[in-house]
Amino acid sequence: MLLSVLLETTVGTGLAEFGAGLGAGLAVIGAGLGIGRIGSSAMEGIARQPEAAGDIRMNMIIIAALVEVSALFAIAVCGFVL
Repeated sequence: MLLSVLLETTVGTGLAEFGAGLGAGLAVIGAGLGIGRIGSSAMEGIARQPEAAGDIRMNMIIIAALVEVSALFAIAVCGFVL
C-alpha cells in the first residue's frame, strides 16, 4: 500500500507499471533457471547413484514446487503494484 502511494506521488504510474512488468519477467526467468538447475543436478545424482533415484526424484519435485510457489508469489506482488 505504502509503496504504491509513493510510486504514484513521486514518479507517476508509468514507471510503476514498467517496474512491475520487469519484476514479473525476472521472477519467471529466475524460476526457469532454478528449475533447470534442479533437474540437471537431480539427473546427475541419479546417474551417479541409481539406487537412490526415488529419494532424489521426490526431493527434486518438492524443491521445484517451492521454486514455483516463490515465483508465483513474486508475480502476485508485482501484480499488486499495478
